[in-house]
Amino acid sequence: MNAESLIAALNLPPEARVDRRVPKTLLVENGAPTAADKRRINEGIEELLWLAALKPTTTGVPEYCDEVREYLEIAVLSLALRPEAKADRLMELIHRAIPYPVVLVAEQDDRVTLSFAHKRWSQGESGKTVLDDAITLSELVQHTSTKAFMDSMAVALQPRTHLLELYQGWIDCLDAFRAAIVTGRFIRFNSIADTISRREALAEYSQLMRQIAYLRTQADRELQISRRIEVNLDIKRLMAELDSAKDRL
Repeated sequence: MNAESLIAALNLPPEARVDRRVPKTLLVENGAPTAADKRRINEGIEELLWLAALKPTTTGVPEYCDEVREYLEIAVLSLALRPEAKADRLMELIHRAIPYPVVLVAEQDDRVTLSFAHKRWSQGESGKTVLDDAITLSELVQHTSTKAFMDSMAVALQPRTHLLELYQGWIDCLDAFRAAIVTGRFIRFNSIADTISRREALAEYSQLMRQIAYLRTQADRELQISRRIEVNLDIKRLMAELDSAKDRL
């Protein structure tokens, strides 16, 4: 899979296309809080393209406004990263810098990562937007569920009540793919409760995988037999919790 095939799967409306290069200076001025981040942008980004602006006039989907957030537009961006770039941090900086919710397709070497991040009004700065919750991202590996995921991603297949629901529809597709990598089954839930439960299970599953990997490293390094037994028992307990989280995916 490459960035081009994923972008094609979005089936962006022709009238929404922008296809304009975003200058690095714009990111440096608006999305780099530290000198280190400025260097990451200048040294790590090969090219950032603004592919499309999804608005009510280009999609037929109404805008969304309440006291927490305002979704007047969704920006679709394509990011080419250099091999040595710190991908996760640069994707976060881009989501922070753009005032609209962003669909970000990032390519680095042979890896393609798709990411989303909801935005809300800043409570400290009037007129400013900030990230609302963590970024949802996943590397798009080849898998038996990849075709089903790609087939689900067209703009026209997402909820059309308003732009917030359209954007959330894409996040739900990505969550379904993340779950399918574990379970082998790509399923999009119709129930909001089921969708939320799966998102929580995905977060728990990822955390447990990190804990298990850390404990296995500890066990390999442990010289005392009694302590190694204790660590292995902890791993066994976490594996049971992992199975429980997998069942909820």
